[in-house]
Amino acid sequence: MIEKKSKGKAIIVGGSIAGVSCAHALTSVGWEVVVLEKTGAPPTGSPTGAGLGLDPLAQHLIDSWLGHPQLLHHTTLPLAIDQNQATDSVTKVSWTLTRDEEFNFRAAHWADLHGLLYKALPPDIFFWGHQFISFSISEDKASVKVKAKIVQNDEVIEIDGNLLVAADGCLSLIRQTFLPDVKLRYSGYCAWRGVLDFSGKEDSETIKGIRRAFPDLGKCLYFDLSSGTHSVLYEVLNKRLNWIFYVNQPEPEIKRNSVTMKVSEDMIKKMIQEAEKVWVPEFVRVMKETKNPFVNTIYDCDPLRWIFWDNVVLIGDAAHPTTPHGLRSTNMSVLDAAVLGKCLEKWGVENLQSALEDYQSIRLPVTSKQVLHSRKMGRIKQGLDLPNREPFDPKKATPEDCKDLQQKNMPFFSSVPH
Repeated sequence: MIEKKSKGKAIIVGGSIAGVSCAHALTSVGWEVVVLEKTGAPPTGSPTGAGLGLDPLAQHLIDSWLGHPQLLHHTTLPLAIDQNQATDSVTKVSWTLTRDEEFNFRAAHWADLHGLLYKALPPDIFFWGHQFISFSISEDKASVKVKAKIVQNDEVIEIDGNLLVAADGCLSLIRQTFLPDVKLRYSGYCAWRGVLDFSGKEDSETIKGIRRAFPDLGKCLYFDLSSGTHSVLYEVLNKRLNWIFYVNQPEPEIKRNSVTMKVSEDMIKKMIQEAEKVWVPEFVRVMKETKNPFVNTIYDCDPLRWIFWDNVVLIGDAAHPTTPHGLRSTNMSVLDAAVLGKCLEKWGVENLQSALEDYQSIRLPVTSKQVLHSRKMGRIKQGLDLPNREPFDPKKATPEDCKDLQQKNMPFFSSVPH
């Protein structure tokens, strides 16, 4: 007779996409989960965040968690084409550098994807408005006790479990406990980001103009390169355009607990002036009409050598802070969650160390290479120095040089262990 494995309990710190993905992956293999999240309530139809691209494997995994194969499909738009083009900042003439018509990603808005994943879970597993404070591991390494503060009244509560999952983002406090010397590495540039909602304005000159300038919007991920900068443009569901404009600059001073910078009207004005010097007027017009653009300071981290300690494990951006150029962040988080779930199912709570070793051995070689490749792509597209090569110049680039721009060159792009 096969001995029935006892049920484990995981405490997940962080209710973003990594945290909710992990809740799905673990509940689907019979674990009890609690999700601690410091924000007071789930995002409800708010324009939180921006666009993201989901690769075919992440789509498949999310479909399996949602249980309705069409749900994700109906909440996203196709990104069937990965196109890199160049724009001459003086003449504003654009030309194609590379075009991959077998891309097969889908474009989602962060809030839409988070809402889908969150609503498919039991609401009582979420502790909104609970700020993680600390944890302690029992002497026999069989359990972990987590302290959290209820933000509304400062009351401190304790939760016991078998496993602590750090899904607390690139500035992870839990990672800091084990790796106090690990620092985020500034990339050399920031990203202006925005989402233009053009519902009711489909026939405006702005939208007609941008569709003329970028005719494959709605199915294409556009990267536009110019001298020392690049931009990104694609459409997300419900008549929204997601754009990014990368600007080389010294590291800005920002609050310790965020990589998003507050922006003033004056900063926005200056950004538009810089954009006008580089990009076609149709794109600049989209930027001008976008409400509340924001700035992300772009960081990553040299790959970690270890992503678990006793019964504490890192997933998502806590495990591998990365730059956005390989569309990896969300896809890595989803796959981390799925692999962790499989390893816990295989080994059971009684063999937690073996499960976490297994998870680390599967994920670390992949994420380490992907983080470094994404870093390299960013430096190429921003025209920054790289060892043993000239800075990339779109005007002088050979077809061979341009191959480095394509998403499909990401390590493990089409076959990743899971």
